[in-house]
Amino acid sequence: MTLIAIEEHWITPELSSALDALPEHDRDESLAFNEMGDHRQRLEDLGAGRIAAMDEQGIDVSILALTPPGTQALPPEEAVRLSRAANDLAASAVAAHPSRFRSLSTLPLSSPKDVAGELDRAAGLGHVGTMVYGRTGDRFLDDPAYDDFFAAAAELGQPVFIHPQLPSRALRDASYRGFDPMTELALATFGWGWHLDTATAALRLILRGTFDRHPELRVVLGHWGEMLLFWLDRANSLSRVAGLSRPVADYVRSNFFITTSGMFNPALLRHALSVTPVDRLIFSTDYPFQHPSRTEIESFLGQFSSDEERRKFSSANAISLYGLEI
Repeated sequence: MTLIAIEEHWITPELSSALDALPEHDRDESLAFNEMGDHRQRLEDLGAGRIAAMDEQGIDVSILALTPPGTQALPPEEAVRLSRAANDLAASAVAAHPSRFRSLSTLPLSSPKDVAGELDRAAGLGHVGTMVYGRTGDRFLDDPAYDDFFAAAAELGQPVFIHPQLPSRALRDASYRGFDPMTELALATFGWGWHLDTATAALRLILRGTFDRHPELRVVLGHWGEMLLFWLDRANSLSRVAGLSRPVADYVRSNFFITTSGMFNPALLRHALSVTPVDRLIFSTDYPFQHPSRTEIESFLGQFSSDEERRKFSSANAISLYGLEI
């Protein structure tokens, strides 16, 4: 059975240097995770080493996506330049290994006027979607400045993956301080903050009417929906308050796709299937930050009730969403 992983991260040395050179107040402390173990080596490898890791796990195709915070943390001109460079490099990696790689584009959201154009250019290079983050500086993803981007994504059929990012400094000061630095960072990122922040970005898009204006827009959330699937009963009440035509859960089921991000817990699968159809669930490992073994992956695939469900989760849903030719 073909196995396609859609959230497999990479980075360029030039982008790492640019992010490290930002003033301390603007620097993303979660970049420390890139330096743990052999993460940096794995992130920069778009060739034999990455393919060997895929073979070891039984993954046929990886969809490459730049690791957070992408280029969104950079000043506009630098964000535009490094987004273009990253998209060119990822396209070259796909061209060099067309049976093993596809890619998501990187966009310069700190320069809203350039986002739709770079999305269109990247789509022309063969990128099958894009990965963005829920906030750029103080500007939320649902800001009207980005509506042209969402219009273009819907028109081009480019799914938008909203990936977690470090919460704002103000939010961290209000909610995640009072511990040693590493505990504060972990609480604000993989332990809690990343996921709540991303779910909020998704909810804001719904409440802003983004999917009413662009009903063909498709959005992807990792980590089993970034908590959102587990709180739909309460989130539905927001639709009445915001004057939406449908419950929040309807938007989630019709406009969102959900990935596993290497979290292969059968209980999470069972809950996801209770609130959204199997057609919306997609395999991913969140490489290299999660690196499940082939045995762990095969064991999880055994949790599906039929070969048809397994096929949808393993490859068919990704093929349909991203228009892949495998």
